Amino acid sequence: MSKSEFPLVGIFGGTFDPIHYGHLRVAEEIVEAVGLHKMYFIPAGMPRLRHTPIASSQHRAEIVRLAIQGNPRFVLDEREIYRAGISYSVDSLRELKLELGKKVILCFVTGVDAFIKLVEWNSWRELFNLCHFIIATRPGHVLTSNHDVLPKELKEECSQRWVSSADSLRSATSGLISVAPTTMLDISATTIRARIAAGESARYLIPDAVLSYIAASQLYS
Repeated sequence: MSKSEFPLVGIFGGTFDPIHYGHLRVAEEIVEAVGLHKMYFIPAGMPRLRHTPIASSQHRAEIVRLAIQGNPRFVLDEREIYRAGISYSVDSLRELKLELGKKVILCFVTGVDAFIKLVEWNSWRELFNLCHFIIATRPGHVLTSNHDVLPKELKEECSQRWVSSADSLRSATSGLISVAPTTMLDISATTIRARIAAGESARYLIPDAVLSYIAASQLYS
């Protein structure tokens, strides 16, 4: 099969409560390593498998906008914060597939912990018909179809989907899995919220524009 010349578009979802340099560094490295045309940041509205975010959807969307401003390959997508009810990734991918057309290849970016729980996602098998998966890991960490941490059902579904290089994602429009070693900064949104609540500095953990917005809006305090 010849390699597709269609652009690869990354999909990076999360509560982003708040977004921080850990998120941004992973996104930047994947864009560069895979050759993504764009990376869409999609703040979750009402996630089903995570605790309800502390900041409102509108605040989190604005935080993302401030964090990614100035990077022409980063795009804020607000569809989930304005969608009623629980946020399902499959709905967003269906919509993006229709909006961007068949000549765009969607690549869903996720961490290992989230990917292991894929079988708990709504219509999880359909996701492979809509996008590729790029799994962000620490350098030197290996995740394959035979990895013990994968549930049996997921291991069987993914057994023929793994590719050894990101360039192979261009050989199909969906359904493949690539592992991307990235700089996983030891930063968490939970720690940032706790520091802000305690009146401690969160500088250099999140962009200055985001920090100023959080202070002005009295978020997490």
